[in-house]
Amino acid sequence: MSIELIPLEGIPAIRPGDDLVALLAAAARRSGVAAQDLLVVCQKVVSKSEGRIVDLARVNVSPVAERMGREMEKDPRIVEVILGETRRIVRMDQKHLIVETRQGFVCANAGVDESNSLGESTVILLPEDPDASARQLSAGLRDRESLDLPVLITDTFGRPWREGLVEVAIGIGGFRPLLDFRGKRDLSGRELHHTVVAVADELAAAAGLLMDKDRGIPAVLVRGYQYGRGEGRSTELLREPSKDLFR
Repeated sequence: MSIELIPLEGIPAIRPGDDLVALLAAAARRSGVAAQDLLVVCQKVVSKSEGRIVDLARVNVSPVAERMGREMEKDPRIVEVILGETRRIVRMDQKHLIVETRQGFVCANAGVDESNSLGESTVILLPEDPDASARQLSAGLRDRESLDLPVLITDTFGRPWREGLVEVAIGIGGFRPLLDFRGKRDLSGRELHHTVVAVADELAAAAGLLMDKDRGIPAVLVRGYQYGRGEGRSTELLREPSKDLFR
């Protein structure tokens, strides 16, 4: 088995209200679409199209955000936006703010991003419901554009115990994000008891190789991977608190 990654070029800078389905469909057709392809889309263009943008000039800063901003040497307006997207603070140390977002992700700054925004005084938030966004994109591509493409939405996360950032799956539409090998046998015949592979994260990381912030490539077609069809959700990738040894 081999896998091909095809960058979708020519997609313009996305603004609130843009028809992302039509833009993705046009780019996919220019690059060529095959049966069983899967579409990976970076979170930022989804958030922009959905209007998940905050003008910092309109942010009212609370005393808590003011204090945290001083401690972390961070713009208190951005801290206020982060707190608004936060379910709980996991760690605040060494000028870093690690939180659990309202969507359930544990990441830095609740996914609030200043890079490649629509202006110096704006920041971009995660989609309200990334799984719903992925399902809507996949349905729009199918119903309006006759393109049968499951959709995976990614964002860039850091990782405990590991240096560097990687793309991970935060939204799933039309395929199963986990591949369960439990009950099967390895090459030596030993039964597997714990092996469940996060294929959505692996596909996100692979596509991320082509979606650098300075390349203007917001989407990638994955060809050749035999994914499992189904109504998967990115929340399946989140470990339950009762099983989380590090919470």
